[in-house]
Amino acid sequence: MSKANEPSQRQLRVGENVRHALTQLIQRGDVQDPALDGVVVSITEVQMSPDLKIATAFVTAFGQQDMQPVVKALAANAKFIRGRVSPQLREMKYMPTFRFRPDTSFDNFSKIDALLKSPEVSRDLGDDGEEEA
Repeated sequence: MSKANEPSQRQLRVGENVRHALTQLIQRGDVQDPALDGVVVSITEVQMSPDLKIATAFVTAFGQQDMQPVVKALAANAKFIRGRVSPQLREMKYMPTFRFRPDTSFDNFSKIDALLKSPEVSRDLGDDGEEEA
């Protein structure tokens, strides 16, 4: 991977500050939307654009199979969210525009875990052979 594609230390630091501010806002229940009622929402990561003007927040909602209603609800409230987190992010020159995306990393972990536990992989790793001996 080339170094040009990797986020800078500043992007990582600001992204973590934005993630923390978003998490606090959502945990307090400040975002009122029917799609979010009774849903435990977690901001797993925030990636900042190189100019720090766009914050892409990756969201997961525990117990939800379809993330689209949650992502759409957050996107519909993006301006409200931006206004509510601005006091916590007052050290930033520009308040970023928020984009919300579903976090699929947990799905990927589940698929990898299932593959590793499959009989074919176990056989190839020699787990079955040790039990027979």
